[in-house]
Amino acid sequence: MIHEILPVGMLQCNCSIFGDEATKQAIVVDPGDDISDIVAILDRYQLMVSAIVITHAHIDHIGGAAKLKALTQAPVYMNAKDQELYDQIDWQAQWLGMPVPERTSIDTPARDGDTLQLAGTEFHILHTPGHTQGSTCLWIPAENKLVAGDTLFQGSIGRTDLPGGNSRQILGSIKDKLFPLPDDAVVIPGHGPNTTIGHEKRHNYFLQDL
Repeated sequence: MIHEILPVGMLQCNCSIFGDEATKQAIVVDPGDDISDIVAILDRYQLMVSAIVITHAHIDHIGGAAKLKALTQAPVYMNAKDQELYDQIDWQAQWLGMPVPERTSIDTPARDGDTLQLAGTEFHILHTPGHTQGSTCLWIPAENKLVAGDTLFQGSIGRTDLPGGNSRQILGSIKDKLFPLPDDAVVIPGHGPNTTIGHEKRHNYFLQDL
């Protein structure tokens, strides 16, 4: 499977582009900005987007979703508990000193336990509240990869001091939803370098009491 990770926007959000070589179908996760760069990767592999998945509704992860949807007609998936946060995107833009992005409707709620398919490869939606109330991760067993959004980072966890954040919740989400995954599962965080579940169990300061 094709998997390109592209840091986009002012905050360098990791946008993941998954593509199937045979069917040319693709799933794009967190198109926060720099849509022309995302489209260039899609064009390079001649991919057609079948789903746009938003891990949470912070502007750096969802800011470009409307533009990508307009170009591809692909449905947008996001957990409904982050709709209120998305409705406040004007405030988010003002807080960061960014232009207010175009908005899109959310076509399908990303619910815990739901599964997306990409040419037979399953993408399992895990609801992992804590960074925001609607934060989700994508677990892809066939690839042994977890797209973690801003729930888990190399050596850190998502901040919980913004609206919708809850420190107890995020630790519970990591313990209950992420730690049961294989230790060698590759974690693609919302920002920064990849890591593994096992590495974070052993070395992440914030997780030593779990």
